This record gives sequence, structure tokens and C-alpha cells, in this order.
Amino acid sequence: MERFHEEEIEEPVSPTGQYLTSSSLSVYILGVLESEVPIDDSQTVPLLQNLFLPINSRFSSIMIRDKNGEKKWKKVEVKLEDHIKVPTFPNGKSSNLFLYDEYLDEYMSTIAVEHLPQNRPLWELHIIKYPTSNAKGTLVFKLHHALGDGFSLMGALLSCMQRADNTSLPFTLPSSQRPKASSISNTKGFFKKLPSIFFQTISEFGWSFLKSKLIEDDQTPIRSCAEDFKTRQMTISDVTFSLDLIKDVKSKLGVSINDVLAGVIFFGIRLYMQEINLKSSQTQSTALVLLNTRNIEGYKSVKEMIEKTNSRSAWGNQYAFLHVSIPELSDSKYANPLEFIREAHKDMTKKKNSLATPLTGMLLDMLRKLRGPEAAASYLRSTLRNSSTTISNIIGPVEQMAVANHPIKGFYFMVAGSPEV
Repeated sequence: MERFHEEEIEEPVSPTGQYLTSSSLSVYILGVLESEVPIDDSQTVPLLQNLFLPINSRFSSIMIRDKNGEKKWKKVEVKLEDHIKVPTFPNGKSSNLFLYDEYLDEYMSTIAVEHLPQNRPLWELHIIKYPTSNAKGTLVFKLHHALGDGFSLMGALLSCMQRADNTSLPFTLPSSQRPKASSISNTKGFFKKLPSIFFQTISEFGWSFLKSKLIEDDQTPIRSCAEDFKTRQMTISDVTFSLDLIKDVKSKLGVSINDVLAGVIFFGIRLYMQEINLKSSQTQSTALVLLNTRNIEGYKSVKEMIEKTNSRSAWGNQYAFLHVSIPELSDSKYANPLEFIREAHKDMTKKKNSLATPLTGMLLDMLRKLRGPEAAASYLRSTLRNSSTTISNIIGPVEQMAVANHPIKGFYFMVAGSPEV
């Protein structure tokens, strides 16, 4: 048997990767691609072998413990047939085109709560060849969150795709660049705001700590307070918004697209809660808004992300949480839903301007060093468990995408396994 040096076949699992594969947490990302044409899966194996696996060694590695008990990624031979799933649904009961929306929803809800085997790389590809009201076929990538965050995995999947209009041209992404103030004015402004930043940081960090350890959200139609979340069922649904309308609201209110989306989601949540239970519209409910902590504009190439010296856009899990209260639904806000967007903007701006988020990261790191990864994972789990929902978004390319000559009409992500109940 050929021998390898340990450093040639193993690399350490990042702290966040350890938290997400602990006894407290096991979190997955589902990436869904909706095809405009019926799916021909004859190219699946060569596509995965030649494009997907070479992106990052983690896609062909399993997680092990070394002799010191530290988690490591160990490269193994990948048996692609173990990772490709092609389900069979019941036959339709109509002579017309049968839309398998319900079967697809049930299937995705099932795989969302199933754990991946630990003796092979932590990903699967599910090929659903049945038409739905949204697509002629659906591809579902299930990837363990320890492999990377949405930014990393979006970059990975984009590298397997091409532009549908012209395969020789690269994708372009929406620009989010803002005018930069001079360094002198930035310095003056910082020192002027330093006292308020200090007190705001203390307040936000203290509240975040209490929310993570002691204060749970109220029981509501979106939070059951059940303890045994591992046996619960999951229902997946989706809704589409016009990006042009969102941009219109953004411009009129002078806020960001994220503010508009958060406000719309908060308003929808409160309407749903009120529909189920009138009193729940006044309850204490908190959302965890996820932020990409990389100091970059747009996606970088996979090569740039996996380059260890490029810390600004590095591969992995680089995100943070903001605790944001979901505004209560009063009569005035019901009459003017834009108030939800204004409150979301005000709350998130205030939290972004404090140093509570990096302090929370330092706290997790200190817990890991003093008490081990399991203690840090337990703290992270309670942070998620005590809130009602999480909000995360990822930008996509401007042009239509295609994979193996299959034009893609829809591409979205979701997180599964998080303990909010």
C-alpha cells in the first residue's frame, strides 16, 4: 500500500466547520437549479468528475479525527454513483401533463432533514426528471455547511456553469459599489462617533449575549418551542418578487435592497402570525440576519477563493449574525407596510455600526480555545434556537445560466438543519 505523509492528505477543519459538524449542530445547504428543458443526465458523471470535484479538495474529502482528536479533512477516492440520486415519483393520474410540484416539495422536505453519511464526502446531487409548474426538471445539490458558506458554494457552482447566451463570455454580477469618502473625513467622523459606537457596542453585545443564553423568543405560529427538533418535519415553499419593484422601493426610501427584502419578509411573517393567532402579532420575535464578512465586491474566482494568502475572499465559512427584532404589527404599520422597511433599515444600520458582531466572533473563539469546539457549537446552537428565523441572501449573475447545455430559469439556496423551531 502506498504511504502518504499526513500533511499531504489532511488539512485542518476550520473552527466554524467544527461547530457545524458537532453533536449540537449539523447544518446543510440546498442549492436548487430549475431547468428550462427536460434533464438529460448522461453527462452528470463527467461533469462532476472534471468540473465539480477539482474545485476544492473538500468535495473529495471526509472528516476524520487525528490522533490528538482534532478534526481534519482527509482526501479519499470518490464513488460518484454514491452521490448521485435520481428519485422515482408515482405516475400521474391525469392524461394531461402532470405537474409534480407536490411530490418535489415532499422529496425536498425529506432530504432536507436527512443526515449525509460521514464515511463519504459531504455532498449529494439529486436529479429530478419530472416537470413542475416552475421547470421541466430540477437539480438539487445538498452540501454540508462545513464545506463552505453560500458565497463559497455559489462561486463553486457558478464555475460549473456557462452563460446561456454566449458560453465564451464570463458572468457579470450586479455592482454594489458606493462612493468612498476621503480617508481624512472618515477618520474625523470615526473619532466623532467613537463614544456612541462604544455605548452602542456594549448595548448590542449585551443584548446578543442574553438572547443567545437566556432570553428565548415567544411561542408563535413560526416558533413552537419544541425541544426535539431533530424529529420535526420540514416544509419548503417559495415566492418570487419583482427585482425592479424592489429597486424602485429602495430608491424611493433611500435604503438597501437587503433592507427592502428584510422589511417585506418581516411584514409577511407578521401577517401570517396574525392570520393564525391574532395575539401573536404583538409577540417578541427575533430574526438572525446573516452577513458575509468578506471585505469584497462581488464573487471572486474559485482559484482566488482557495488561495490561502487571499484572506479577503477566502473559501470557507465567513459570516456573522445580526439579532434583528421583527417589528410588531400595529394598525399604523398595517396601513403603511413601508414602516417595516424603515425599521429594518434603522435596526440593521445601527447594529452594523457597532462592534458587537466581531466581539461575538471573539467570544466564540475564546470558548473554543478554553472549553473546546463543542462548547462554542453549543453557544451557536442556542443563538439559533432562541430566535424565530434566519434571513440570508446571495446575489446571482445578470445573465441566464446553463449547465451541460441545460438553460437554467431559477437558482436558489436554502439552509436546512438549523434548530429554530
